[in-house]
Amino acid sequence: MAYNNGRENRKWLIWKEAEEKILREHGVDETTTPQIRTDDRADFNSNRRFYHWTSDFGEYLEGMADRERNTEVKTVADLLNEIEDETLYRALLTVDRRTLQIILLKMQGYSTKEISPLVGLTTGAIYARLDHLRKKLRKIL
Repeated sequence: MAYNNGRENRKWLIWKEAEEKILREHGVDETTTPQIRTDDRADFNSNRRFYHWTSDFGEYLEGMADRERNTEVKTVADLLNEIEDETLYRALLTVDRRTLQIILLKMQGYSTKEISPLVGLTTGAIYARLDHLRKKLRKIL
């Protein structure tokens, strides 16, 4: 949510008027009150700039997150295209297509039981393929 300067300014003015009323009731010198207001206004402006900046930065991060969601990996080709480590990329190029499909489905949150009918393998075969891949990657990486 964006920082609303007008709303925050109104809240600050209401707060200052209430504070100055209390100061007058307690007999604070009238020359001191404007100095307090000036100092508080400088503090308010500093905070306003900070909150405005963090609001802009938060919106930037939300936009980045939206773009990340839009680049969701949906195919094995997408999976390979997203890999930046060249050693890992070369290692995955040597892996059979079914194992890459298993990896993709695991990344998408599917359980081994759900993956089994999709790739036409038993759960034991899926576990074996993943274990084989882990051992292979440990050697390479």
